[in-house]
Amino acid sequence: MLAKVLIANRGEIAVRIIRTCRDLGVVTVAVFTDDNPDGDHVHLADEAYRVTSYLDIESVVDAARRSGADGIHPGYGFLAERAEFATAVAAAAGIAFIGPPASAIAVMGDKVSARRAAEAAGVSPVPGRSEPLTSADEVVAFGAEHGWPIAIKAIHGGGGRGMRVVASPEGAGAALDAATREALAAFGNGECYLERHLSRPRHIEVQVLADAHGAVIHLGERDCSSQRRHQKLIEESPAPGLADDVRRAMGEAAVAVTRACGYVNAGTIEFLFEDGRFWFLEMNTRLQVEHPVTELVTGLDLVELQLRIASGEPLELTQADVSLRGHAIECRVNAEDPAGGRFLPAPGRIERLRWPGGPGVRTDAGYHEGDEVSPRFDNLMAKIVVWGADRDAARRRMIRALAETVVEGVATTLPAHLAILTHPDFVAGAHDTTWVERELDLSDIAPFVAAARSPAVDGRVQREIDVEVDGRRHRVRMWVPERVPAPTTPGGSAPRVRTPSPRSAPPVAATGARADGAVVAPMQGTVIDVLVAVGDQVEAGQSVCVLEAMKMETNVTAASPGRVTEVAVGPGDTVAHGDTLVVIQ
Repeated sequence: MLAKVLIANRGEIAVRIIRTCRDLGVVTVAVFTDDNPDGDHVHLADEAYRVTSYLDIESVVDAARRSGADGIHPGYGFLAERAEFATAVAAAAGIAFIGPPASAIAVMGDKVSARRAAEAAGVSPVPGRSEPLTSADEVVAFGAEHGWPIAIKAIHGGGGRGMRVVASPEGAGAALDAATREALAAFGNGECYLERHLSRPRHIEVQVLADAHGAVIHLGERDCSSQRRHQKLIEESPAPGLADDVRRAMGEAAVAVTRACGYVNAGTIEFLFEDGRFWFLEMNTRLQVEHPVTELVTGLDLVELQLRIASGEPLELTQADVSLRGHAIECRVNAEDPAGGRFLPAPGRIERLRWPGGPGVRTDAGYHEGDEVSPRFDNLMAKIVVWGADRDAARRRMIRALAETVVEGVATTLPAHLAILTHPDFVAGAHDTTWVERELDLSDIAPFVAAARSPAVDGRVQREIDVEVDGRRHRVRMWVPERVPAPTTPGGSAPRVRTPSPRSAPPVAATGARADGAVVAPMQGTVIDVLVAVGDQVEAGQSVCVLEAMKMETNVTAASPGRVTEVAVGPGDTVAHGDTLVVIQ
């Protein structure tokens, strides 16, 4: 077993890895940056070293050398799927990379070579092209041949970043530019490829494990179909309503692809499933965010298994030893405002925080009360995971856990989770990857307004506070002295559930015009592009600016038609919530 492990990450995943290491008696080393000097992972680890950036390979490996670590765990995100990082660790004498070999990361991290590897293993990928795009003309030609819509996707990376769905030839050029730009910013490589866009697929993935002695097994599947912007909100295991023969075939296909690329350690094979058929989508060459649901139904610690495999130990499990018990559900608590289905990034200070507990409830968190959720990092704050004897028991337990959760000071996805979990379609397992944006009605969720921004009148501000009337506690909005702490509406209040009619996905962002005609920033972020100039005539709903926050691009749109009289920002500018971007008269 490795003796000392450096975790090349931050937030909840670093905390989660540290805890398993502690259980095993392994000494832990955290890394931190000037932007993140005081995270929970820093305090929980045995040692901590400053690095210039979580993406600086040389700095991270140097920290491992200085600390005397004999292993590096990359977590997920940052350097986890960078083949050059695995190569650099392998070149550092006496340090093991707790993940797959660089060759496997290179093959499966490139979505085009991953498609070819799946085909070589006898597993069909999603219909598409297995070569990089060179122009928008190729997008148009593919759509003409295979039909619209189609998906432009980043060759490197994942998580929905660098992906654009194109509905017609007219949108091909802009979609390719946006996908390329986002992929370059997120993964350092802007190459893209094409796939058919399946209209209503389910996203089902299989957890695999492989040791250095030739053993490969899978640990069942997870359904990750509750998504917005192609990024997951809720995951569960096992996948509801899947026929046993399909489960077996998916597991066997996942093992075949894993063997074909010479994989070692933990990984995930992702499939799209529609109309009784499944296709290989991609392989994530790392631990997944949603790995806890597999842990809860199998009783296994995947991080412990990663550490043992990286130490050279053979898997003690065979496929026959793997059994799933009960049902697990995970909700990702992201700092986003789900009002109107827009899911806008919402960095800020956490004023109050209480995570749930009780039987069958697990919370993997990396923040505590008083922390700042930075716009420079991914907006995942925590994962709430529950186990139940069956799916409905797990669903009810998750509703209870979310109701116990209190997050104040920043907007969160908690109201959206409750809307999903209580919706008849989700209860019936009748949802798919486009269901949240197509069917779920989130119009009852009011836009988040930080209490600190409430205007003061005569030294008083409006606050939501708890009061007692005849011994009963109520939450009311009232004017109080400005010095009173500023709680905001908890993210856990349940919205009214209705049976919605089909509708198109809402715009990524829509900003109201102030009295002076200004279009303002809906959140703190960095200006990526300005799409209009002084004198331009714009229509209501037209994109005027592109902001980036928390690794996500947001199109800011005009609320009403008019002529642009002022452009107040340029690419690279940092803006705060409410700052003027352009003025339209």
